[in-house]
Amino acid sequence: MSYVIGVDVGGTFTDAVASCDDGTMYSTKSPSTPENYAKGVVSVLDDLAERIGVSTKELLGDTSYIAHGTTSTLNALVTRDVAKIGWLATMGHRDSIYIMNVVGRYAGNSPEQIQDILSTRKPQPLLPKRRAKEIIERIDSSGAVVVPLDEDQARRQIADLLEQGVEAIAISLLWSFRNPVHERRLRELVHEQEPGMYVTLSSELSPRIREFSRNATTIMSTQVGPRLGRYLTGLEDELRDRGLTGPLLVMQGTGGTVAASEAPKSAITTVGSVLSGGVSGATRLAEQLGHRNVICTDVGGTTFLVGLVINGEPLASSSAVINQHEVDVPMLKVQIIGSGGGAIAHLDAGGNLRVGPNSAQAVPGPACYDQGGTQPTVTDANLVLGILNPENFLGGRKRLSIERSREAIREHIADPLGMTVDEAAAAIFAVQNAQTADLVRKVVVESGRDPSEFVMYAFGGAGPVHCFAYGADLGVQATVVPLGSSAAAFSAYGLAASDVSIVKEISDPGFYPVPSAKVNEVFEGLERDAREALAKQHIDFTEIVIHRQVDVRYTMQLAELAAPAPSGILTETDVAGIVAAFEERYAQAFGKGTGFAGAGFQFITYRVRAVGVMPTEVRLPTAEPANGLTVEQAIVGHRPVLIDPARGFEVTPIYDYLKLRPGHTITGPAIVEVPTTTVTVSANDTAKIDHLGNLVLTHGTETQK
Repeated sequence: MSYVIGVDVGGTFTDAVASCDDGTMYSTKSPSTPENYAKGVVSVLDDLAERIGVSTKELLGDTSYIAHGTTSTLNALVTRDVAKIGWLATMGHRDSIYIMNVVGRYAGNSPEQIQDILSTRKPQPLLPKRRAKEIIERIDSSGAVVVPLDEDQARRQIADLLEQGVEAIAISLLWSFRNPVHERRLRELVHEQEPGMYVTLSSELSPRIREFSRNATTIMSTQVGPRLGRYLTGLEDELRDRGLTGPLLVMQGTGGTVAASEAPKSAITTVGSVLSGGVSGATRLAEQLGHRNVICTDVGGTTFLVGLVINGEPLASSSAVINQHEVDVPMLKVQIIGSGGGAIAHLDAGGNLRVGPNSAQAVPGPACYDQGGTQPTVTDANLVLGILNPENFLGGRKRLSIERSREAIREHIADPLGMTVDEAAAAIFAVQNAQTADLVRKVVVESGRDPSEFVMYAFGGAGPVHCFAYGADLGVQATVVPLGSSAAAFSAYGLAASDVSIVKEISDPGFYPVPSAKVNEVFEGLERDAREALAKQHIDFTEIVIHRQVDVRYTMQLAELAAPAPSGILTETDVAGIVAAFEERYAQAFGKGTGFAGAGFQFITYRVRAVGVMPTEVRLPTAEPANGLTVEQAIVGHRPVLIDPARGFEVTPIYDYLKLRPGHTITGPAIVEVPTTTVTVSANDTAKIDHLGNLVLTHGTETQK
């Protein structure tokens, strides 16, 4: 018996999925442990072993590999709980990260915040100026050394940083991506004085044009690298002691994994780790179900995440924004708001009801957890409305207190607004549904698409509770709730199903037409580096698949779009095809006729993504057939539930998902209880179980007819 395990650590819950080589799959979830996330990982593996019916040692001993999605990098950067580091910059260019650029005032902000220009502020500097040192050296845009590196001055600056007690040093020099010789020598000088010092070079981590974002990327990665290394080393040691023999892999924002031993070297790439697992899982499921365009929605305990799969490929971006800093991190494009099941409902200064972005998280948790939390959350509202079963949360492993929920909602929402507790809970429910629909609509429309072109997938612990509302609001073709054996641990399934992925890129700006020989030379170098990096993973891949891109822009524009490039030796016709692909994507993103080919084109950055295909394919298994079981036999009771405020509380049938089989159809209103989540079926919906055990919602009475 051999297993592949995915472990997804969220702010509230840690989820795990085990896929067995006989086609069976098991899933579970347990509360996260923010004081030490590794404890939660070990705990959920214990739960998983118990669910399978083996000891943890037996489970880990039979595991081919574990794919782990971690929040540690993102949480550290967002909360600024990072390592004390130093930074070496080219003389005269230290202040680039303090001055920032014009987007520093609004990057990552909402449209409302951007419009209120007088209230915008630059974020807190990444590090104090006393730890940002200038080095006498200069390389020009062609890669020529204009001013040689002053090694004596550099040694003094490095010594000053070491005296300040820095844990790591970031090195990011002007035009280093054209010639890294000075950065590499500075690393040697650091190690002369402190051999074990963690050092990051921008020319290796982010060899891309644009000084500010390259500096920010290098600094941020250095801030989280040492601690990520310690976390992963400690976790891997613990798992080895418990019997793990296969590799521990870490999810990256690109949607692929990397060996835990390699991840800290480019720590910033793990920022989107837990955000991309669900999109990766949705991409795999879409292959099985034949869906080309998918909206991926993940409502966890803390956040609501939205990503897209278009024409069978997840939508990706070459950069991201963290704390108003643009960073050069290729990653799946996932948008996020603080609107999970633990999102706190509150009244703003004007007395208006708001939900999120603050969350009760795992500790103390929603009021109904009875762990000291007193603020009302979305979960509390769902409990009061009868959607959640207080005796069957997490499959009965945790009892919820409806009394605590009602008390919290009464004190903070109902009494101040002059409402009953039930009315206040319904209002919280409505606000949650409306703002999740708004985010999904924004993501889809900004991609240049119409929601009606998509099927929606809803997962996470709270996604199946609310998807009936935001799915119907958007007018999607159907909503799929991935259940079966992955249930609410779908992101963990995505981790387990992911291959290893390495991204290599380099900026080499040039005006089109760019000679095909030049393009081939750049891609050959990137592919060589990517294959060498895959070899360091020490995994026997079944094959290596190469994907190529070029970031292209119209001349005089400031931003680029990634255009696909064919594999192999390229001809002039192939290079022209890259431009044609860019124009097609430009029209898709900004509207037909918005491009201007007369301005000419520039190739800016070349990128290669090398995918090492894992020897074990993880697929969702086919569900057990009905064998004479009827859908009525899955009804385990009735209770009053409020799904539609216009209809009020209705006595609603409650279905046990474990008794449902492929082909069973449910007419709403109904509640489907799953060991790790709950599915809401409104009076306007029908729900059908497909061959994989997924629940497929069809929205609207007209569709049902």
